[in-house]
Amino acid sequence: MLAGVAAAAAQAGGDTVPTGDSASGPLLREQYSYEGGGRDPFRSLMRADSDMRPLIADLKLVAVIYDTRYPARSVAVLRDITNGRRYRVKAGEIVGRLKVTQIRPREIVFTVQEFGFERQETLALRKQEATP
Repeated sequence: MLAGVAAAAAQAGGDTVPTGDSASGPLLREQYSYEGGGRDPFRSLMRADSDMRPLIADLKLVAVIYDTRYPARSVAVLRDITNGRRYRVKAGEIVGRLKVTQIRPREIVFTVQEFGFERQETLALRKQEATP
């Protein structure tokens, strides 16, 4: 029966079908590629480490410039303690996997997105000691 399939494929001009012994011809394999929309299901869910940085534990809140009249114009300054890089962010901006949700007078609220789940994290300014 396999010989009949090989003969039919040869008449149709198709690829070679193996007939049982390896001396009769090369073994051809099908190859697939994904060209659909959205996320490629064959790629890893883990992105590069540089895309995931900075982590919330690596950030330190340095300053908050809070606008009491228009809180949406407030700005926060963050420093990455691992490499010294500074970030100046406003509400709605994204830093790595962290989205700035809200800026308050002494703290900043992030929404952290991990594997389809979201959670809220808050960074606060350190309290300054009074100078005698």
